[in-house]
Amino acid sequence: MTPIKYTKEVVKEGKRIRWPKREELVPAIIVVVVIAAFAALFLSLEDLTAGSIIQQLKNAFGGGK
Repeated sequence: MTPIKYTKEVVKEGKRIRWPKREELVPAIIVVVVIAAFAALFLSLEDLTAGSIIQQLKNAFGGGK
């Protein structure tokens, strides 16, 4: 397949796609952003907690000298 033919077929397929309307897209973007923010917050808190536990274990067993 030549690059020109490939490009023409990609453009042809792109025209067949049903793109979402703004009314559908904005709520979906909001959901994605909220979930990403929640996941970032949760993972940050989990990381801080794990770091604290590891530090306490090091101190308890003399590894944090």
